[in-house]
Amino acid sequence: MGYWLFKSEPDTWGWHNQVARGDVGEEWHGVRNYQARNNMRAMKIGDRGFFYHSNIGKEIVGIVEVCRESQPDSTTDDPRWDCVCLRAVQPLLRPVTLETCKVQPGLEKMVLINNSRLSVQPVSADEWDIICDLGGLG
Repeated sequence: MGYWLFKSEPDTWGWHNQVARGDVGEEWHGVRNYQARNNMRAMKIGDRGFFYHSNIGKEIVGIVEVCRESQPDSTTDDPRWDCVCLRAVQPLLRPVTLETCKVQPGLEKMVLINNSRLSVQPVSADEWDIICDLGGLG
């Protein structure tokens, strides 16, 4: 299983919006960065991801699951852009802030800390476990 992190501005698309989509999930559309797109192209059904509120809050608030592999982004006619579909799995019991991640041993190499602008990024299995523990799911 692969692990990922998906960033979204909560005033545009927040955790509550993702949860409201239910098992049908939501297309993670609008990504216009090649590295983020390539990350989505590498995803498989069942991969898990952290749902991160960017700009407002700057915290990991929930876990999502890939429920459809990468397909053309329905919000553009440009064939360069793909996206996956995500469904909410569960909230973290305690949100994990960016500030907490920056000082937590074992997260020094996390993409969230070292390339904070990338909207869809990989997470290692060890990083996943640490964040889940910090979020009360360990």
